[in-house]
Amino acid sequence: MSVRCAIIRHAPTKWNVEKRLQGRTDIGLGPEGRIAAASWSVPADWQDWRVLTSPLTRARETAAILFPTATAEIEPALREMSFGDWEGQSLDALRGAPGSDAESREAMGLDFRAPNGESPREVQQRLLPLLSRLCGEGRDVVLVSHKAVQRALYALATGWQMTEKPPVKLKDGRAHLFHLGSDGRPDVVELNIDLGHHG
Repeated sequence: MSVRCAIIRHAPTKWNVEKRLQGRTDIGLGPEGRIAAASWSVPADWQDWRVLTSPLTRARETAAILFPTATAEIEPALREMSFGDWEGQSLDALRGAPGSDAESREAMGLDFRAPNGESPREVQQRLLPLLSRLCGEGRDVVLVSHKAVQRALYALATGWQMTEKPPVKLKDGRAHLFHLGSDGRPDVVELNIDLGHHG
């Protein structure tokens, strides 16, 4: 069965602007983020697709703004990757701290893990059962989620190991469209779809 699956990262929060790692910390959008989300417009036919959202407030708020007539379903598998002890801090500060092992951790790619956090590979392991289920249900779907989650999905589709720059940079404020195969495995259809005004 052929299923299209789009993913959109939530609109920016104050912590995003400050370049602080959010992870599971439940930061809402704030006025600027709500204005940003309200300026986005998804392709018209996506308004009829099923909408799943991370349980975190910033994703739920974004989904409600982008899909005002849909009832977004909360999906725990779409929650952001946990950054453990690093949440609330910036990567630049962590890299520059005396005795820091941040850069060696980052070099581990899919197996990167902040202290007491989660790895991208573990994110993939919680995404795969969801993708398989969505494929079996046979309905096109939009996922409103987070940066680390969409990167994990992209890595599943391309084989990117996250030890080098991605073949294509996933830009903020854009949507990314995948096709789900019969086993739920994603393939790239189109990346960085402009969320401008669609007729």
